Amino acid sequence: MQMASTPTTGDRFRQLIRSLTGISLPPSKVQMIDQRLRRRVVEYGLPDTEAYLEKLLAGELPQDELPRVIDLITTNTTSFFRESEHFDFLTGHILPDRLAKARAEGRKRFKLWSAASSEGAEAFTAAMVLEEARRKGAGFDYAILGTDISARMLERATAAIYADEQLTTVPRDLVTRYFLRADDPSMAGKARIVPELRARTRFRHLNLMDKSYAVDRDVDVIFLRNVLIYFDATDKEQVVDRLAGHIAKGGYLLVGHAESMIVRHPLLRQVKPTIFQKC
Repeated sequence: MQMASTPTTGDRFRQLIRSLTGISLPPSKVQMIDQRLRRRVVEYGLPDTEAYLEKLLAGELPQDELPRVIDLITTNTTSFFRESEHFDFLTGHILPDRLAKARAEGRKRFKLWSAASSEGAEAFTAAMVLEEARRKGAGFDYAILGTDISARMLERATAAIYADEQLTTVPRDLVTRYFLRADDPSMAGKARIVPELRARTRFRHLNLMDKSYAVDRDVDVIFLRNVLIYFDATDKEQVVDRLAGHIAKGGYLLVGHAESMIVRHPLLRQVKPTIFQKC
């Protein structure tokens, strides 16, 4: 009879992260984990990452240490106008479709949810393209919600301040129209989203592994891009099911290009490889 091997410290840590966030970290991510936690190891004067994780798992570190670790482990990169064809589809198809529906129902507000908003680039990209549609004569109001598990990313998103190198993917005319620069030397090489867009875009904490979401159930479009690839099959299915409950009938779910084959839900029909509409 073969005895089951005892989980290593790394195994137990990865299991904890998966249970709390849904993110699966294979053993091949050991180096990434080590790099992201190195400063915490040094902060506590410990010899290596394993010693740090042992103390974390044993509850021997301050209570706010685990949220800090989750923040470091789950932070993903993002950029303005990433997968730009989604924003073309948003203004060219989703917006006119949903506005026609809204007018028939006597409402004007268009609701968009960036469900893994990171530092806000996706949400503010949507704000820019929706505001451009308004400037061109589309009569509607809109509200954008950005949610993320990372408190640090949410602070950045709320501040809405971005380095110049982050703006290289934003069309020049939109940079001029929607970003402000200050004379303060501390703001050199940085710009801030204009108040008009910040007023329409709010950010708050949300863990996609929660059993329910405190979000409206008549959202016109949800962006959930390049997130599901980190979850296992069961968690992917459950997250999509919960999100579907927050999409208005006829509304849309947009996922990343690596996630087209992941979405399987009886209420969602695929209209393009990465775009699904609620029946």
